[in-house]
Amino acid sequence: MKFLSCLVCLAISLVWLHADVGKVAPDFQLENSHGKQTALSDYRGKYVILEWTNFECPFVRYHYGSQNMQNLQKEFTGKGVIWLSIISSAPGKQGYLTAVDAEAKKKAMGSHASELLLDPSGQVGRLYGAQTTPNMFIINPEGTLIYQGAIDDRPTPVGQPFQEAHNYVREALDQSFLGKPVPNANTKSYGCSVKY
Repeated sequence: MKFLSCLVCLAISLVWLHADVGKVAPDFQLENSHGKQTALSDYRGKYVILEWTNFECPFVRYHYGSQNMQNLQKEFTGKGVIWLSIISSAPGKQGYLTAVDAEAKKKAMGSHASELLLDPSGQVGRLYGAQTTPNMFIINPEGTLIYQGAIDDRPTPVGQPFQEAHNYVREALDQSFLGKPVPNANTKSYGCSVKY
């Protein structure tokens, strides 16, 4: 009976510890590309963007190859937003990088992310329900998740100029900066599956 009650408690805690828009974003701690530990709570009081990435994914390559992702990173980190790129690829899977290789790749891609974090166990990716690369999440200074989903409304790695897309990340931040609710707080992310 005691064992069963422990299982029930564990199940309840796992359900409770999940990222949902409108609720407090679960804290986590991951190694960054410099080999140091970074916690989400380190940035409490600031806007934080979580970008799930895999530099081998064609959708990610499209957004980085066109400079769309880097320009968005530069625009909002310039406004004090913390941008955390997260790699949840498991060892041996597409997109997996060691800390040394991740830092080299970050520089080679011209990323303006505040930090590149490594989640090889996939624990944080699963906690947030990250399904694709890219998959975007925005947390406000109070620690509440205010957006999750796609970077924009153009789910294609080729052909259509990103300038013509409706950028959900920019919209969410711009509206939140003005104290307004995010109009499209939950969208369907697109891209390659996260390689857990």
